[in-house]
This record gives sequence, structure tokens and C-alpha cells, in this order.
Amino acid sequence: MKINKKWSSRQKFKIVMEGLKGKAIVDICNDYGISQSMYYRWKDQFLDNAHDVFDLNKRTSKETRLVRENDKLKQCLAEATLELKKMEEDW
Repeated sequence: MKINKKWSSRQKFKIVMEGLKGKAIVDICNDYGISQSMYYRWKDQFLDNAHDVFDLNKRTSKETRLVRENDKLKQCLAEATLELKKMEEDW
């Protein structure tokens, strides 16, 4: 078995889906070099969070951060535009 391998979320998803589609868990674990307990832990995590797929209004922390940053940039642009207009009027 592989030790300390870092698995991406996409890789974990692929592995779990193979089991859910009917492939023998023993074969999956041998193919990827993981333990059965690891497979079942990933499967449980997947099933526990599967409902999030249908929650389209939920934002990730990255999306939330980007929205805040976008709002700040819009505010800076608005302030700069007002400042330029004031400078043009003073000329």
C-alpha cells in the first residue's frame, strides 16, 4: 500500500464512484494502493456531503473572498472617478 500519498478531491471522487458503480472494493483498493478503511472513510464523507451539490446558493470561502475584493475594487474605481470629475471641474 502507498504511504502518505496525497489524494486530490477529484481522485477521491473517482475512486469512490468506482465502488458505488459496483466494482469490488478489494479490487479498487488494490488498484490504488489504499486500505479498505480509507475507501469507506472517503465514501462516508462523500455521502455525508452529497447534498451540497444541490445547494446552488451556497458560496465557497474563495467565492466570498472574491466578491468582497470585487466590491472593494468597485468602490475604489467609483472614488477615483469622482476625484477625476472634481479635478476636471476645477480646471
